[in-house]
Amino acid sequence: MSKRVLIATDKPFAAEAVKGIRSVIEKAGYELVLLEKYTEKQQLLDAVADVDAAIIRSDIFDKDVLSSAKQLKIVVRAGAGYDNIDLDAATANGICAMNTPGQNANAVAELVFGLAVYAVRNFYNGTSGSELLGKKLGIHAYGNVGRNVARIAKGFGMDVYAFDPFLSAEAIEKEGVKAVKSVEELYTTCQFVSLHIPATAETKNSINFELLSKLPKKALLLNTARKEVINEAEIVKFMEERTDFKYVTDIKPGNHEELAAKFADRYFSTPKKMGAQTGEANTNAGIAAANQIVDFFENGNERFRVNK
Repeated sequence: MSKRVLIATDKPFAAEAVKGIRSVIEKAGYELVLLEKYTEKQQLLDAVADVDAAIIRSDIFDKDVLSSAKQLKIVVRAGAGYDNIDLDAATANGICAMNTPGQNANAVAELVFGLAVYAVRNFYNGTSGSELLGKKLGIHAYGNVGRNVARIAKGFGMDVYAFDPFLSAEAIEKEGVKAVKSVEELYTTCQFVSLHIPATAETKNSINFELLSKLPKKALLLNTARKEVINEAEIVKFMEERTDFKYVTDIKPGNHEELAAKFADRYFSTPKKMGAQTGEANTNAGIAAANQIVDFFENGNERFRVNK
């Protein structure tokens, strides 16, 4: 019996991406099953019941879903972040969880600068703004997205710094980026900070009043990472005290309405997460996920496994 591969997306892939995924899956002799724009969790529970593999985007694969997937051997998050998958539940059910790092990196990095220009030009309200040239940009986590941000920042003529506790200074500086020794030094040094940290026990709520207070005057915080890393109550307090500070985000905060009402001239959020919302990123991540599934079944390759 051929393997059955489910695409489960409440926010569907671009049509070109689905076409590419189907080509990879069917070439391997597998069957592709589509569940798009579903509105009820039960639809997802029913869909996973008899498939061998699943490709998802931001869809929640929690304990209930993973426990219902009696045949499932692998789930691949088409994208870098995978905090929508319950890794412990995946391991408990004998399921390999993977991501597709790097496939969305350029799309997210380009959005960083779309947001940055929008913010420094005062959200296009007709008043005089400022430029990116010569400004100090701090990249908080220097992974695939961070590297692409650095590349584009150099094109704008920015002075680029980075902090990543998992990389040596040499690894960062060989790419023409200044490495700092601590997150506090990054925020003290740079007027602009771009967040690329995952949501972990250590990072949740870590972008707080104390850290933000280290930023220079006329600072801009750009968040295309995760909502959970921001201490939302404390960023309100900070923005009340620091009327020179702007915050733009690709992940709508839980207190969006409060931020928008109080700081309409200094705050902006996209309506939904837009970082990977390009046809190219859709296609790259989707096809990468399909190839990883085929490689997993045919060759036992678990290179991008994220659970134990």
